[in-house]
Amino acid sequence: CRQSSGRRFSLSCAARWFAAGVAMLSMASADASPRKAGLPSKLSMFSRVLSYVESQYVEDIDQDELVYGAIKGMLDSLDPHSTFLRPEQYRELKNDTSGQFAGVGIEVDQRDGLLTVVSVIEGTPASRAGLLAGDQILRIDDQPTRGMLDYIQKMRGKRGVQVTLTVLRSGWKDPRNFALLRDIIKIRSVEGFLLEPGYGVLKVKQFTDNIDREVDAQLQAMEKESGGKLSGLVLDLRNNPGGLLDQAVRLA
Repeated sequence: CRQSSGRRFSLSCAARWFAAGVAMLSMASADASPRKAGLPSKLSMFSRVLSYVESQYVEDIDQDELVYGAIKGMLDSLDPHSTFLRPEQYRELKNDTSGQFAGVGIEVDQRDGLLTVVSVIEGTPASRAGLLAGDQILRIDDQPTRGMLDYIQKMRGKRGVQVTLTVLRSGWKDPRNFALLRDIIKIRSVEGFLLEPGYGVLKVKQFTDNIDREVDAQLQAMEKESGGKLSGLVLDLRNNPGGLLDQAVRLA
């Protein structure tokens, strides 16, 4: 398809190459996006894409990372409340909802790409150091938190071992460092008291294991103190970061 000079494509040759390229792209598009394809066909397409990335991408990629990322993207496309937990994240969730772990005593979440304190557990290293809900954690031991996936694991560790959090608070000009000694964090998930006879306040801090039993025990204690059935109850869920869905359902 070259002219005699060997330096340029001829017009007719270029046209043939262009036509061939369009045909190949059309075939690839039709092959990659079959109309009304069933689940087996879609899974086959996913497998082919996964194979292409593994074999053709410029860097070596861990297959688990690719699959986890694909599943996470699928669930993230549903609604803000659906998400995928990697095995280590699920283990952390189980630890959180067991009511006891070693750490600094804060609940955090990613908000607009920034690691943000949702709530601070009373009587913990974070509480004693003065951390507040709404604080943004920029670094954990000098490692930036933006894009960090294992921030929970990095804040937890052996009791008595120090971790440094770089925090920015609304109204502060510059971030500040908080050096915290990890400790055993015991979560008291339910607290209750009487406003006056017949009217109680029930604060649920987190939906941990057996929250329904703890709530029932608090209600019975308030009824005993009040001398009869309660006429009214304030259910306080402020700063509750969530937890186990089945426990929330049982509480309702």
